[in-house]
Amino acid sequence: QLQAYGGGLVQAWDSLRLSCAASGRTFSSHVMGWFRQGPGKEREFVAAIKWSGGNTYYTDSVKGRFTISGDGAKNTVYLQMNSLKPEDTAVYYCGARTSPTGGYEYWGQGTLVTVSS
Repeated sequence: QLQAYGGGLVQAWDSLRLSCAASGRTFSSHVMGWFRQGPGKEREFVAAIKWSGGNTYYTDSVKGRFTISGDGAKNTVYLQMNSLKPEDTAVYYCGARTSPTGGYEYWGQGTLVTVSS
């Protein structure tokens, strides 16, 4: 019910913008976020945005380089990625949570970002 897109092959220091939109059955999200899974690694949190108040959260490795934004009413979230590094190479997943606590209930299919050095 979430569709993520915008991945691709870029060079180090390039920028890329990922998008994620909900489709099908509608729901009201409280938080939407991005996660990623690099080669041989576990899925990790990247960024999230809480619609009430607009607070944003980032993992340390992307602070200052990535920006999350979106429209809560449309269940749409973006991830602007600047100054990309080879270690950012991963499949990026968007997720949505309908409650202030608990896990993400909705997930996108993932979009591959490959950063070459």
